[in-house]
Amino acid sequence: MILPSHGSNPQYLYEAMDKTMPEERIDFSANINPLGPPRELKDRWGSLFSYISDYPDPHAALIKSKLAATEGIKETQILVGNGGAELITLIGRMIAGKHALIIQPAFSEYEEACRVNNCRVSYFQLESEDWNLEIEALSDYLRAADAVFFCNPNNPTGVYYPKALVEKLIEKCQIHSCLLIMDEAFYDFASDYESIAIGKDSNVVVLRSMTKMFSIPGLRLGYMMAGERLIERAAALKPHWSVNALALKAGEWCLESNEHVRLTRNLIRQEKERLVSFYRSLNFAVSPTAVNFYLLRDPHLDDQLPLFQFLLEKGIIPRHTMNFPGLKGRWLRFAIKGPKDNDVLMEAIEEWRKVR
Repeated sequence: MILPSHGSNPQYLYEAMDKTMPEERIDFSANINPLGPPRELKDRWGSLFSYISDYPDPHAALIKSKLAATEGIKETQILVGNGGAELITLIGRMIAGKHALIIQPAFSEYEEACRVNNCRVSYFQLESEDWNLEIEALSDYLRAADAVFFCNPNNPTGVYYPKALVEKLIEKCQIHSCLLIMDEAFYDFASDYESIAIGKDSNVVVLRSMTKMFSIPGLRLGYMMAGERLIERAAALKPHWSVNALALKAGEWCLESNEHVRLTRNLIRQEKERLVSFYRSLNFAVSPTAVNFYLLRDPHLDDQLPLFQFLLEKGIIPRHTMNFPGLKGRWLRFAIKGPKDNDVLMEAIEEWRKVR
């Protein structure tokens, strides 16, 4: 059985599982903001039609200006891309033929981008249930690597590693002349997030996604922050006009949506507390998430496939973990959605516990 390697598009999952997809379903497999896009984007959506007749700005000047002002860096230290996926692809090409280390579990596209560019790939595996990152143990692995991929907050666990720990990691990478690629796709869901400094000669690349917080995965928008020389190398590999004009304009408006971010964080915090309390009352294991998704495990099962199938039949769609090294189906990942959807999930989990 070969399952889809990503969340969303549940029709392919049901097809792979040889199951009929229910007409009524709730997709917990994609980690998108349950509040949807911000009001600023909804109110102005009609005006986007006028942008489809012109080529988009290949330099993304306006949105880079806004990002630079927010982050306190130069515009020449930012590259805007067609979602985080394009930027990961560019990095794979930048490190072609080199040794890439991936701190696992992690987003599967790091490895895909590396292998297609003939990189040698190795893992540093974080252990459940605490998912601690031991910098000294990692140091030996960094010595042999040219680049390391680090997802913070981590996908799929939701664990956020604080600035002090990240700075130790950066220091170790500098000692071993190892490029650190830090994927912060979900940073804006973490209430206690602290940004790191991106110097002009930094050995750090920070990847950000705008599709998750602002619920615009259909538009595709993300950006990279790094030293100027690294940005120049990545930009030279990027095709012209890879980011469409609608995405650029929508991104500019989303960056004005501070209230949307605040409301989202409040909702996620409230629902997370409710869900975690519920799961613990039924003796489920749940990852110590700081963001809008979490890992869940019924400790009575080693392989969570029976629970996965049970939920799919009820139209509740988790994300499997078969393609996450170190997890291999022993957990399921769920997005934190709104109260009504979470209630449906909890009712199903309660029913599962009664029969198992």
